[in-house]
Amino acid sequence: MTKQIKQNVYNIGEFSTKIGLTPSTLRYYENEGLIKPNRYENGRRYYTSEDVDWIKFLNHLKGTGMSIEALKQYIIWREKGDVTIPQRLELLKTTKNDFLQKLTEVQHHLQILNDKINWYEEKNTGIISEKENFAEYLQRLGHKE
Repeated sequence: MTKQIKQNVYNIGEFSTKIGLTPSTLRYYENEGLIKPNRYENGRRYYTSEDVDWIKFLNHLKGTGMSIEALKQYIIWREKGDVTIPQRLELLKTTKNDFLQKLTEVQHHLQILNDKINWYEEKNTGIISEKENFAEYLQRLGHKE
């Protein structure tokens, strides 16, 4: 006797709610080849738990700034199997390096924002001199604008 695993099945509305993407975004992903929903005999889409996991992973990659074109390439390689692991690995490493560079820039922007807030608060409370401008304040802290 064969053991069958029961999976949850979701229509597009349920799936959309579950993963936090609109149905139109899901259709766009489908048109771009990023997802391939299952279809009933009548043509209606349905999604499974595996699709939930796949979308979560795609969203992580998108969150790193990976382009739609790079995602498509990743999917093509994924569909070809383990023989493309070196290419996928290289793409993921490149994406990681690009993301780390952007993250460094964002962290710098956040630091300057925090410095400006602190500068205003210290100006407001009289902790720093009225004459010290923001550039001098940053220099005193050892931060670069």
